[in-house]
Formats: sequence, structure tokens, C-alpha cells
Amino acid sequence: MKLSNIQFLGENVEKESYLPSEDKLLSGQPQQNLWNNYSSSDDKFHCGVWDSKAGRWKVSYTEHEFCHILEGSSVIIDLDGNERTVEAGDQFVVPAGFEGEWQVDEYCKKVYVVYEA
Repeated sequence: MKLSNIQFLGENVEKESYLPSEDKLLSGQPQQNLWNNYSSSDDKFHCGVWDSKAGRWKVSYTEHEFCHILEGSSVIIDLDGNERTVEAGDQFVVPAGFEGEWQVDEYCKKVYVVYEA
């Protein structure tokens, strides 16, 4: 494989913009953007950059996701109401099977790496 096959975050990537579906949206109008930089040929591995404006929505992970928060912060809430604030510089994994809520108070930007078995 050649060096020209290496993918760098943000290079030649189109932005996808969306809102969480109505059945998941809990508050706000969290406009979200996704720059998917790479997907494997079997469509099980993805990485790129995501950002969101303020809002709160339900999440249900079928995939494993590594996150590195670049800017701002988010609050991750599990089904028991336990909360964890993540902010710029934090790195963590959300395992497949996690259910709860994701809240952005002002703005959040992260690098994501997703694997779906």
C-alpha cells in the first residue's frame, strides 16, 4: 500500500449535517455535523470528526466508540441517572450496549473511532 492511501483527518472530507431523530430528541435543536474521514471496506470501522450545538438526546450504542474531545464538553448520562462530564482533552470508550443520554450544554467537538462487530 502506498503513502497516498493514508487518510488524514479533515482532508477532502464532505460534511454531513443532521439533527437527532424526533423520537430521540429530548431538548434543544442540537445541529450536528459529521466529517467521516474513513470507513473500512466491510463498513465495520469508521473514524472522523463530529460536533454538536446545545441539546440533549437519547443514545443506544450498537457499536464500540473511542472518543477524544477536542473542544467544549458533553455530559453522558446512563439509564440510572449517573452523569459524567467529558471535556477537551478527555479520551474514553463507550462500549456497545450502552444506553442513556448525551447532552451538550453549548458546543462539543470530538474525534471518533467506531467499531461495529
